Amino acid sequence: MYIGSTDDGSGLHNMVFEVVDNAVNEAVRGHADLIEIALNADGSVTVSDNGRGLPVNVDETEWVSIAELIMTRLHNGGKFGQPHPDHLHGVGVCVVNALSEILELRIWRDDAEWFMRFRHGVAEAALDRIGPANGREGTEIKFKPSPEMFTQVDFDCSTIERRAQDFASLGSGFRIVLTDNRI
Repeated sequence: MYIGSTDDGSGLHNMVFEVVDNAVNEAVRGHADLIEIALNADGSVTVSDNGRGLPVNVDETEWVSIAELIMTRLHNGGKFGQPHPDHLHGVGVCVVNALSEILELRIWRDDAEWFMRFRHGVAEAALDRIGPANGREGTEIKFKPSPEMFTQVDFDCSTIERRAQDFASLGSGFRIVLTDNRI
C-alpha cells in the first residue's frame, strides 16, 4: 500500500480512501448499501458502513480479536487469502491506524456494539462489547491523522468528493454520503 507524501496532502487523503475502499468492498459484494464519510470539526474523519461489521471473535492463534488483527497487522484480510478471507481488509487500514494520532473502531455485529481505541496504532485495550446493537450492523472507523507524521492535516473536501464519485461509479445498489461538519 502506498500512502503518498506526508507533506503535500496526498498521503493524508489516501488515508481516507483506504478506509472508504474497505467499505466499498463490502458494498460491492452486496453486504452494505450505505457508506457515510464525515469530515469532523476536530480534524478527524469518520467512515461508516451498514455492512456485516468486522469479525469480533478471537483469533485462536493470536488470542486477540480478528478486528484487532485487521487494524494492527499487515496482510490479515481477505485480499491476501488468509487468515480471514470473508473480509477484504488488507494493509491499508493497518497503515491508517499507525499514522493516526487516535483511531476509534465501532462494530455493530452479533446483536452487540463493540468498541476499541488505538493511539498511534497501538490498542489501548482489547475489543470491548459496550452494549446492544439495537438492530444496527456495520463498521465505523474514526481517525485523526497524527501531526507528528504529516506536516499538513487539513482535509480538502473537494478531493474526497471527487474520489467518492469514483467509488460510487463502481456499481449500483449503494450510496456514498459525504458531510463536511467543519463549517
